[in-house]
Amino acid sequence: MPTTIQHFINGELVASRGARTTAVYNPATGEQTGTVGLASAQDVRAAAAAARKAFPTWANTPPLRRARILNRFLRILEDRIDELAQVITAEHGKVLSDAKGEIQRGMEVVEFATGAPQLLKGEVTENVGTGVDSHSLRQPLGVVAGITPFNFPAMVAMWMFPIALACGNTFILKPSERDPSASLILAKWLKEAGLPDGVFNVVHGDNEAVDAILSDANIVAVSFVGSTPVARYIHEMATRNGKRCQALGGAKNHMIIMPDADMDQAVDALMGAAYGAAGERCMAISVAVPIGDATADRLIEKLAPKVRALKIGPGTDPDAEMGPLVTKQHLDKVRGYIDIGVDEGANLIVDGRDFRRQGYEKGYFIGGTLFDYVTTDMKIYKEEIFGPVLAVARAKSYDEAAEMINAHEFGNGTAIFTRDGDAAREFAHQIQVGMIGINVPIPVPMAFHSFGGWKASLFGDHNMHGPEGIRFYTKLKTITTRWPTGIRSGAEFVMPTMS
Repeated sequence: MPTTIQHFINGELVASRGARTTAVYNPATGEQTGTVGLASAQDVRAAAAAARKAFPTWANTPPLRRARILNRFLRILEDRIDELAQVITAEHGKVLSDAKGEIQRGMEVVEFATGAPQLLKGEVTENVGTGVDSHSLRQPLGVVAGITPFNFPAMVAMWMFPIALACGNTFILKPSERDPSASLILAKWLKEAGLPDGVFNVVHGDNEAVDAILSDANIVAVSFVGSTPVARYIHEMATRNGKRCQALGGAKNHMIIMPDADMDQAVDALMGAAYGAAGERCMAISVAVPIGDATADRLIEKLAPKVRALKIGPGTDPDAEMGPLVTKQHLDKVRGYIDIGVDEGANLIVDGRDFRRQGYEKGYFIGGTLFDYVTTDMKIYKEEIFGPVLAVARAKSYDEAAEMINAHEFGNGTAIFTRDGDAAREFAHQIQVGMIGINVPIPVPMAFHSFGGWKASLFGDHNMHGPEGIRFYTKLKTITTRWPTGIRSGAEFVMPTMS
């Protein structure tokens, strides 16, 4: 019997006020496991009102006390990581080890956020003028919202709300309706850790809930991770309505393989970066760019057998390296891209379209797919597929490869594999991409740095988590102070100076 998945508002599970619902499926079996009520504008307003009411008390709670609640939440996550990973695997499909890795990367941001007393310190300058001092403060914004994607139902949410809460904001999370249950577990554990009611709320929904968030006057800032068209829309609407916004979009991440690269290391890196999580990562490597035909031939020779040998199965299978895609609709979309690649003339080396897993015939499985001789005018090169499809686009020289990356619409992440320090340094400085890996295939920054791409991969002025996260979730206030000394010099009618 499918479970009913509710909202979490003001510390309680709440049924949706709207009549619309959607089904939640187990991607490995194709069976419906839940029904989630899709939030109406009224549901969003209720969450925003609860968060607005809780804000003054939470904002005035000393940062050290806020950090202690997050510390307790962190300990709960550590103790119950298996429980959360199983829920993620059941609704998303990724293998359990990958689900645990996702949670661990989210926990690192919680660890960073527990440093709030240090992170929120301002600056002081004595005697900016005679008897005049200046100091600055970072204060919370108010009610903020996070809209998160299906591919990381726990991690991306934890890239947002721990820092927002540590800074003194209250938070509304709108997770993907495809795998919503992880968000409710996070809400439950935050309450158990001592977070006051109304400080963290969850509303499930689709575009109606998103539009309600973007228009609600109580919500002053929005964070988003998802596709570029939606990111662009959210940024435009949020800023039009006077909200601060960071909206992270899509990607088409390239990896250059230089002739001097350790080919075995490069192939292993590509296997994990292209096919891990079934390619449903914004930091997945989806284009391999070997330099020269000799390098490309060696790459294909070593890579193709490994792609054919991928162990594909349900995420609960401890031997599985790759699970199913998240929905039947997404499976059809990825298969459609492979069809397009064949029609465009790319050389299909490994075809995953007909993969079937015995006993899981109704699951949303697809095999690893590998194309060679992909060119920059092809749709499978230009667009984000978000599936286990790797395109090999050969380049004659490093300069040609670098130009391919710089000319692409997206600029999220990229990597180079080489033993040449000069080439690596040139790559790091020249490439117009936000996150760079040198012999590192998925260069996701640690929590104390910040995550974000360039070009059509990020809309807004702030990256996510790390120091940029603190800046995004706070506003700067600067105070200039002078105390009376008994000296009177009369009124001044010119711009104040410190002369």
